[in-house]
Amino acid sequence: MTRAIRLRRVFVATLILTALTTTFPVATASAVTAEATYTYTPKTICPVDWWEGRWAVKKLIRCAANHYGVSVEKALWVANRESRFQPDAYNASSCAQGLFQHLCAYWPGRAHSYGFKGWSPYNARANTIVSMKMVRRYGWSPWGV
Repeated sequence: MTRAIRLRRVFVATLILTALTTTFPVATASAVTAEATYTYTPKTICPVDWWEGRWAVKKLIRCAANHYGVSVEKALWVANRESRFQPDAYNASSCAQGLFQHLCAYWPGRAHSYGFKGWSPYNARANTIVSMKMVRRYGWSPWGV
């Protein structure tokens, strides 16, 4: 193959890549925007002292469900089924943690995506708000409901 043919191929490939990157920048920008809408959670949302007992945990779940437009009854039902309202619940066979039993492998990414980067799954407020944001976005299917 001659040098001229190689140069033409490189030039055509460069033109194609340039056309693709300038034609489709909206797709990457919208993905960043969608991700950014979930990354911050104000401390004023449901500031309940959940460590005071089971009634306080239920109050936290009701507050978060109402705030994010999720069914309060279903949220309470799932939390009862998953952990009996125990923030320190742990399932050794599946490595599920917290009120809504997030799997160990998924919790760090979910917490980061929904505004609680570095928080423990045993923090009832973090676990509940992450769960309610997930339900608002995906429904109850991650919990098999």
